[in-house]
Amino acid sequence: MEGLGNHAMMDSTELKVSELLKEVHLYHSSHFSSIVDNTVSAIKSCIDEIPVDFKVTADVAPKFVRDIGADKVDFMFKKPSLIEIGGSYSIQSLVRPELNVDLIIRLPKGCFHEKDYLNYRYHAKRCLYLCLIKKYLEASPSIGKVEWSTFLNEARKPLLLVYPAAKVAEVPGVFVRIIPSATSLFSLSKLNMKRNNIHNLNHGTTLQATPKYNSSILEDMFLEDTAFVNKTFLGWKEIREALILLKVWARQRSSVYVHDCLNGFLISVVLAYLASKQQISNSMKAIEIVRITLNFIATSESWSRGLYFPKTGLNSITKEEKIQLKESFPVIICHPSGGFNLAFRMSRNGLNQLQDEAALTLKCMEKCRAGGFEEVFMTKIDYAVKYDYCIRLNLKGKKEVYVSGFCLDDECWRLYEEKVHGILAKALNDRAKSIQVTWRNTQCQWSVNDLNSQLQGLSVLDKEPLFIGISVSTLEKAFRIVDIGPNAESKDEGLEFRKFWGEKAELRRFKDGRIAESTVWESEQWSRHLVLKRIVEHVIGRHLSLSMENIIGAVDQLDFSLLHGAGDPVSYSGNLLGAFDLLSKRLRLIEDLPLKVSSVQPLDSAFRFTSVFPPEPHLLANEKFESLRLNKYVPSCVQPLEVMIQLEGSGNWPMDEIAIEKTKSSFLIQIGESLQKTWGVTCTATENDVDVLMAGYAFRLKILHERGLNLLNKEAGNDQAKRVHSTDKKLFIHSQHASMINGLQSRHPIYGTVVRLAKRWVSSHLFSACLLEEAVELLVAYVFLNPFPLGVPCSRINGFLRFLRLLSQYDWTYSPLIVDINNDLSPSDEKEINDNFLLRRKGQEENGKSTEAGMFLATVYDKASESWTGVSPSVLELKRLVAYAKSSANLLTKLTFQEEIGPYRWECLFRTPLNNYDAIILLHKDKLPYPQRLLFPSEADNGKLIARGHASKSFQPFLLPKDLKGKPAALKNKLLIDFDPSRFFVRDLEASTKEFSNTFKVWHDSLGGDVIGLTWVESYSSKKRKQETDVNQAHNPPKVLKAVGQVGKGFVRSICFLKPPKLTN
Repeated sequence: MEGLGNHAMMDSTELKVSELLKEVHLYHSSHFSSIVDNTVSAIKSCIDEIPVDFKVTADVAPKFVRDIGADKVDFMFKKPSLIEIGGSYSIQSLVRPELNVDLIIRLPKGCFHEKDYLNYRYHAKRCLYLCLIKKYLEASPSIGKVEWSTFLNEARKPLLLVYPAAKVAEVPGVFVRIIPSATSLFSLSKLNMKRNNIHNLNHGTTLQATPKYNSSILEDMFLEDTAFVNKTFLGWKEIREALILLKVWARQRSSVYVHDCLNGFLISVVLAYLASKQQISNSMKAIEIVRITLNFIATSESWSRGLYFPKTGLNSITKEEKIQLKESFPVIICHPSGGFNLAFRMSRNGLNQLQDEAALTLKCMEKCRAGGFEEVFMTKIDYAVKYDYCIRLNLKGKKEVYVSGFCLDDECWRLYEEKVHGILAKALNDRAKSIQVTWRNTQCQWSVNDLNSQLQGLSVLDKEPLFIGISVSTLEKAFRIVDIGPNAESKDEGLEFRKFWGEKAELRRFKDGRIAESTVWESEQWSRHLVLKRIVEHVIGRHLSLSMENIIGAVDQLDFSLLHGAGDPVSYSGNLLGAFDLLSKRLRLIEDLPLKVSSVQPLDSAFRFTSVFPPEPHLLANEKFESLRLNKYVPSCVQPLEVMIQLEGSGNWPMDEIAIEKTKSSFLIQIGESLQKTWGVTCTATENDVDVLMAGYAFRLKILHERGLNLLNKEAGNDQAKRVHSTDKKLFIHSQHASMINGLQSRHPIYGTVVRLAKRWVSSHLFSACLLEEAVELLVAYVFLNPFPLGVPCSRINGFLRFLRLLSQYDWTYSPLIVDINNDLSPSDEKEINDNFLLRRKGQEENGKSTEAGMFLATVYDKASESWTGVSPSVLELKRLVAYAKSSANLLTKLTFQEEIGPYRWECLFRTPLNNYDAIILLHKDKLPYPQRLLFPSEADNGKLIARGHASKSFQPFLLPKDLKGKPAALKNKLLIDFDPSRFFVRDLEASTKEFSNTFKVWHDSLGGDVIGLTWVESYSSKKRKQETDVNQAHNPPKVLKAVGQVGKGFVRSICFLKPPKLTN
């Protein structure tokens, strides 16, 4: 059976691959080919119009020539000796959506002198030649527009993008890239890696070799020599398909499809190399070739030696040339024709990133369902979602970048990338698993030869910020507050340490007696995530002389949403856990109970660090208090924290459900009396709950009936299990959930903070009633348990972004989301979950209702998705939730890469647009139980005011100094346990009148919002117009809204009617 399953999976993957190829591979239809041919013909005609021997001077692009430092650049124009199509088009492997056709124009020898390889003369003439062509192209009616671009982000090698005038629906945005080649222009020996060809680059009397500069010219000389690739691909369909798939894979990964790593041509070269070494054959399918290629990239030792094609005929590379290449470049892919390194731009860090990405992809293929097709080919991995810490450096106008010149052996921007990477690698040391430094400086619009434009020369290429991405090795290392340097005896190393760290370096004595240099990053426990940011700001500011406002890290911008006053309330968690331990001990020590307490388990999310606002210790919730600090606000309300108790086994429990509950209540009252008598603890009892006030907290005790536990542990099909009292079932499921989430939090310490951000986002956008907090915990758990094609998140913003993307991109209609926290689910369990999911979807299709649950969250304790997503979010609610998540994810990604512009700011992620509701109810913020949790006070800017109300004086969220006088027992009676006017108001609204529930749907924020949104109920909006014109009082929205004001009298500030219903027949 397993074999059949694997075959089915392979067939499914191959089918998906086949469909993907159809979608992305651009087949050369006659229509598309004619567009390309016509555009190429138009370009040739324009070039033919340029008069031969027309004198071209530096005046055509004066600033470019000046900035690259070229001399003797004038020449007489000659026609190109060859114009032909190359690149992906020539081997039929163009991949959507980025469609371009490479047109190679061979620069004629007559325009160059034999020593033009010196001092950037070749680069200057190459540019001037293109400037002249551009002038004639812009006059052609067949050409739509002509733009400047660069060859692989290399500013010294501009190229032209030519867009045809004819628009083609089949291939929107297609353009032709005009790329000059320099075949046979110069002697290869003059461009070997040990020669210096920029004569102002000298250190003292020695001339420094210029391997990057020489390779830049060699690249153009070998540009047409692609026969070794073409002969491999033409006539071999599977390898072309593999190339297309690998291009899709690479383009989805911003960290590898970049100038210092991989491009489409290098992928084709690697495939040609594997074919030449017979590691792939034409009997293989495309996906097999992809897998072998990725495995080669990830694991082959050949990378350390360099990739050299087998010797063919006269083409061979000498041992000396190999040594030169090895000494000049970290990565070598040698051209078969001689000593030119095709990978001369690839950095050591670029190769490391590529190998890590390939290894991670292979893991995806092995571990993810359907061979990881979705993760490998369909998931976009941009910098924002890949790196734990994303930092931008604004370097606009910073002349230090190019103080030594724009173009040395390498370009100044690449040298600056290396400098930044070196500083950060030294500063972060073992904190960082990988560091990416990328300056896509040529992305901005620039013009090489527009004499009237400010966008001239190379100095404008600092507009785009430099991007830094940091992946953390472990949280323990990243959050470390002390770095130990060299011992006091090591004078030279100590001097270097102090020189690097400046004023942060200090000599300290450690517990083991060692005296050593160190750096200390003092911070509160809740702000340890800022340590890494502070290190980066310090070293970048010190070594690059950048001000703090030009170092922008996406690290702490969302912290405001979790703060309660000046700090993060999670800092009180130690007090809370200590109080719980004390309660647990006291409960076990109670002797005067018929059945002893056998176990105590915390259920509230505060105990597992996932509560957005874990309670702070309350002055009045202590056993004893001498005096109250009257200068501090004392809240009137206190949150109860649920705690589950199990008693010893007994056969004397009643069988009747009501009698069981009464017996439990009796036990709880006895427990409360015993705690009060023995330890002076205050206990309050209601018909349903017993609350214990001790150590600053209110603990709400619940008893799990042991018979219920035994039955639930048996087979679910058992009839007795189905008769288990619902209270016991809920408690049991809560306990299972709490223990699993607690275990996950201990494995991934950042998990709790990500959940808190996610819950805050859900509430801020008024989805509290749709998505329960346990469901949010499971969604975030899925992000940590199923991180592929990425690593596990190690920062709060990264984890939060992944939560938003999961919510917005998951296929909720056709797939259950299975959260297997402890790897407890067997294949039969997964089959049961899938069967339950199909059964629910079948029922929904038959009913045709959009009010039924749209999300299916399955766990080992809930295989039918009944506990947290059994009723909500409904299909319509989920649709709205997905839209909000998509919008927030896009904004968060955007804010990672650019400045806050206009209304698009970090706060917007938690500020819900009120115009998305049909009516809104504004509440008096000073009547909320915890007014300091309110993020943004709400105001109605438009709409019709229906009602306005004054605030009640019967409730104050804080006890005033005059209220804090009297005996402790009397003061404790003023505490309101579990009092939340918002929750009660929403409950009363929904229960108040049938008219209201038939007319409006309620959206609210359970964490302290001052607005409630109302939207038309679908059944009301779809009433036929004739029913609406027959106005009856039951369906008079203003009247219904006025009644709402009466229900919330003293709490409701105002009610605004924004939109009438959209009536449909």
